[in-house]
Amino acid sequence: MALIRRPAAFPLAVGLMVIVAGTAGLVLTRHSTPATRPPPPGVHAVPAPMGPFVAPPQSAQSAQSALVPRPVLLTIPLIGVRTYLVTLGRTAGGALQVPSSTTVAGWYTGSPRPGAIGSAIIVGHVDSLTGPGVFYRLSELRVGDRVYVRRADGSTVAFSVTAVRSYLKDSFPTESVYGPSPYAGLRLITCGGAFDSATGHYLSNTVVYTAEVG
Repeated sequence: MALIRRPAAFPLAVGLMVIVAGTAGLVLTRHSTPATRPPPPGVHAVPAPMGPFVAPPQSAQSAQSALVPRPVLLTIPLIGVRTYLVTLGRTAGGALQVPSSTTVAGWYTGSPRPGAIGSAIIVGHVDSLTGPGVFYRLSELRVGDRVYVRRADGSTVAFSVTAVRSYLKDSFPTESVYGPSPYAGLRLITCGGAFDSATGHYLSNTVVYTAEVG
């Protein structure tokens, strides 16, 4: 499968290699698309985390100069997600790493930290040969749903879903997903859409767009 060409203005696009090509992690499954499957047994909503909550940054300049703590925990109450965050870099070939476990999500260290101006990136598996992954129900989110990120200093930053999109991997909108943003945003990414049994990969990516809220 052809890879998405890297935009000259934003080098993070190489991170799509694993997500697009599906060479590991996000697409190891024989199941059909998660959008048509019921939630796994025992998965329920989890309580939203309590404060202290942080206020949105006042300007891009102040956010860039501030020391933003790293993210350590992701909570999405409505779909039962509560996971520690691993840190992800790039492989030797320049592709975005994916979590080694299907039960946790990972924050890409080449993207802004959640709460800073820009597009913070968190990725996770949709499922595996053994069952649902951490982002199994990601496509169920709707506009206005809340996403919470706990940070290393104990503070919590809250995000509100602004859009949920599904993109074919061979036409993934690199710049709109990974590119710079004038506000503090968070992108949640997993695989989805139809499953190609011939290649063992999903044909699409599910992307949840969010913006920080007070």
